[in-house]
Amino acid sequence: MEANTRSTGRLPAAFLTPGSSSFVDFLSDYQPDLVPGNRKLPSAHGAIQAPHGTTIVAATFPGGVVLAGDRRATMGNVIAQRDIEKVFPADEYSAVGIAGTAGLAVEMVKLFQLELEHFEKVEGAQLSFEGKANRLSTMIRSNLGMAMQGLAVVPLFAGFDLDREKGRIFSYDVTGGRSEEHDYAATGSGSVFARSAMKKLYSRDLSEADATTLVVQALYDAADDDSATGGPDVARRIYPIVTVITEDGFRRLTDEESAEVARSILERRLEQPDGPRAALL
Repeated sequence: MEANTRSTGRLPAAFLTPGSSSFVDFLSDYQPDLVPGNRKLPSAHGAIQAPHGTTIVAATFPGGVVLAGDRRATMGNVIAQRDIEKVFPADEYSAVGIAGTAGLAVEMVKLFQLELEHFEKVEGAQLSFEGKANRLSTMIRSNLGMAMQGLAVVPLFAGFDLDREKGRIFSYDVTGGRSEEHDYAATGSGSVFARSAMKKLYSRDLSEADATTLVVQALYDAADDDSATGGPDVARRIYPIVTVITEDGFRRLTDEESAEVARSILERRLEQPDGPRAALL
C-alpha cells in the first residue's frame, strides 16, 4: 500500500482522514519515532556534552509582556556558543524562551509552533492561551524520559491573552507541571539571580520601555554571578534577545534597539557596578 502511494503520488490515507486537531497526536499515531519524547536513548551519562541554554526572564506590564534571554550556551564548563537564540515566537500572540538542552529545546519549539498552526488551520480559530500553555505542558511531559537522563527542557511561555486582555507568563518543570507566574519570572541556571534583581526593581505600572530595561538588568545581574549566563558582549556586538508581546502581536527588538538598552545599562554600571538601588522603605 505504501509503495503504491509513492508510485501514484497520492497522500497516504492517514493524511486525508479527519481526526484530532493536534498535530502531535497525529504524528504520534502515524510516525511516533519522530516525536522527540518517544526516542529511545542508551543508558549513558553524556548529557554534559550537549550544549545547554541558560537564563530566560519575563515581566508583565499594563499593555503586555516582555520575554528575553541571554545568548550563551555551555557544555560543562566550556562556552559552546556565544550567540545562540533562545526566544522564539510560538504564534502571533505568544512566545517561548528555552532553557535546558538546546538541541531538544529548539526542536520542541518548532513542533509547538507547528502544533498551534495546525490547530488554527483545522479549527479555524486560535487556541486559547490556557490551551497553548496546556499543549506545551504535554510536550514537556513527553520528554520526561530524556530529562531523567539529563537532557531536560525547561521553557518559559509568555504572551498576550486576548480574552483577558493582558500579558501572562507560565513556567514549567521537567515533568510538564505548569505554574502561572504573576508579574515576572525566570528560568535557567541564572534564574535565581535574575529573579532577585526583578524582585527589587519590578512595579506593576512599568511602561514597555521600563519593562525592557528591567529584563536586561536582570540578565546582567544573572551574568554577573552565573558563569553559564552571558552578559552583553560589546566587543562582538552580541546583546540579549528581547521580545515584546502586546495586543498588536509579537515583536522582537532589533539588534540596534537591544544594543541601545544594553549600552545605557553598561554606562550606568560604570558608576554603580552592582546596578540600581531599590528604596529601603
